[in-house]
Amino acid sequence: MPLYAVQSIAPEALADVESFGRELDALRREVLAERGAEDVRYIRTLIAVQRGLEAGGRAALAISLLPPAWLAGTAMLTVAKVLENMELGHNILHGQWDWMRDPAIHSTTWEWDFPTPSAAWKHTHNDLHHTWTNVVGRDRDLGYTILRMSADQPWHPAHLAQPLYAAAIAPVFEWTIALYDLEHDAVLDGRKPLRVFLGDLTDMLRKAARQAGKDYLLFPLLAGPSALPCLLGNLTANTARSIWAHTVIFCGHFPDGAESFTADEIEGETPGEWYLRQALGSANIEGSPVFHILTGNLSHQIEHHLFPDLPSNRYARIAPRVRALCEKHGVPYTTGRLVRQYASVWARIWRMALPGS
Repeated sequence: MPLYAVQSIAPEALADVESFGRELDALRREVLAERGAEDVRYIRTLIAVQRGLEAGGRAALAISLLPPAWLAGTAMLTVAKVLENMELGHNILHGQWDWMRDPAIHSTTWEWDFPTPSAAWKHTHNDLHHTWTNVVGRDRDLGYTILRMSADQPWHPAHLAQPLYAAAIAPVFEWTIALYDLEHDAVLDGRKPLRVFLGDLTDMLRKAARQAGKDYLLFPLLAGPSALPCLLGNLTANTARSIWAHTVIFCGHFPDGAESFTADEIEGETPGEWYLRQALGSANIEGSPVFHILTGNLSHQIEHHLFPDLPSNRYARIAPRVRALCEKHGVPYTTGRLVRQYASVWARIWRMALPGS
């Protein structure tokens, strides 16, 4: 039994960890068997709404010399970009909709509105992060190689400044992730050949150039006299999306209650213990149905980490049952409102900036 289970769960509940896993497996099979027309309507409706908002936003920004048009266009484009990244891109690339056999929304064909290529992101996120959730030295998302978010991570004097650079990356989070997905640290450690890194860098620069060219050159030029306000509207939409994604992702992984683990603690991990680690290493954010959609349903981060390939619209429905299973087996279920979770994230960032925290 991994040490983290002993630390986090009452001793009398330890014998039930595999039962916990079996009950979660049964819940997953139930949802897989129920997928159908309702889910198809949801994703197709969401795609239509997202594309309508983007088209409306682009059209309004084309005449954005008029202040009301600029405000309306920027707002619509911001929401469209949030939906495209959070509820569409992230979840489609997880394979949540592959069962529909629709090549237009398949994890192998989708290319999202994001500087990092889909293939690179799927490797660092799906393959590494979701396998080694919050395991120090294996999950690179635990601090994104620049932040110290666990007492098990070694401290360096540079971490004293981490509150500053944690805030600095928020408005440029999409570009930070693009650089992060290159895995430069793996090259330095000898785990990634330089040739492969250079190939990935070329792919990223090509994708980033398309993204920047679309938002900061093509559409402003098409706007003619409204070129400058159009450019500023696109910049505002991208910045707002980055700040929102940074907020949601950090609240799902780093608030008080979300635990981290060492490689020794997961040695010989069983399926039930894997489920346990996902539950202990994640946190939810409470809010309205619209709020959950705007987070890409990553406000149900616990459910997402337990079942990353289930359709995201199902998370809200199964969340009460997952919580009941956690309570039944004595597993902490970390959840809270956005302000509280975000405040605890920043408390951890400041705390871990100091040695010996």
